[in-house]
Amino acid sequence: MDRKSSAWVWLLFPLVGAGVAETTDPWTHLESIAGRLVFYQMEGNATRVRNTGELASRVPTKTTFERFDPQKNFSTAKFTYTWDLGDGQVIRGREPVVRYRYSASGNYTLRLKVGANVTTYSPAIADVYSTEVQVLDAIKSIELKGPSDYQVSKNTSLAFHVDGSPPMWVCWRFLTDCVADEAASCTLTALYGNTLRLNHTFTAAGVHCVDISVHNDVSRMQTSFSLYVRNNNTHLIFILSCAAVLLATFSFIAVIACRPRHRHGSQVATCSNAVFLKNQDAEGQSAIVFNFSDVAKGEKEPLLTQHGTQ
Repeated sequence: MDRKSSAWVWLLFPLVGAGVAETTDPWTHLESIAGRLVFYQMEGNATRVRNTGELASRVPTKTTFERFDPQKNFSTAKFTYTWDLGDGQVIRGREPVVRYRYSASGNYTLRLKVGANVTTYSPAIADVYSTEVQVLDAIKSIELKGPSDYQVSKNTSLAFHVDGSPPMWVCWRFLTDCVADEAASCTLTALYGNTLRLNHTFTAAGVHCVDISVHNDVSRMQTSFSLYVRNNNTHLIFILSCAAVLLATFSFIAVIACRPRHRHGSQVATCSNAVFLKNQDAEGQSAIVFNFSDVAKGEKEPLLTQHGTQ
């Protein structure tokens, strides 16, 4: 190789090196911003991670965008975040976190647009992330809507209203004398509405308890109800009612048989008497007639009245 040819080789090396450096520049090959959305909700003093896409309504919520950048390619980039919560709220900022709350249950689509300016000379990079969010009402209360009267050996229907978004899972059990039995397990029931109906027959009088535990995908609640069960007095009430009817009937008969009469301004008791009378007419024919009269106290009524000459 002559001196002229070797000069071209030395000129080509810088050009090839520059081309390799340009094609391996990390800023020119960044086509997307990798990351994920994480949801947090505060319940009292506790913070829960909601990684299933189900959130509780009317609960303070924080959503963060956790960027995946193991090569530190975006360590000096400037980001912008536009949060579309799907319920009409749009929040813009430069931090990968947003705080909000959904006021009503339902299905929403949350969209996040992430923009990054890596260098002054490189084009801006933008990506859009979206996820479906199901907002449920947290369980707020469990109320007993059943009857207030409970009797032994009588089938009783109890109704419980659960304030929360279905589907819910209910675990319930009855405790005699409110004594917990560690060996007894509860009965698990799926609830697709807001009313739980239970049928139960109490076998003993006294105080009984119903333990109920309810949970859905965003909340949980447990409570207990005390029920007073009394003995069944239906037979005794029936017997007393019959006795009262019989007593009233006999009293009515006695009043009709011996009713009061007014005579000379004073009230005396009289009774109605029926007397058989034998009557003989002028032709010598005899006839028996009935004579009904009232006999006052102290008076005498002849048993037989004869007409004719003594």
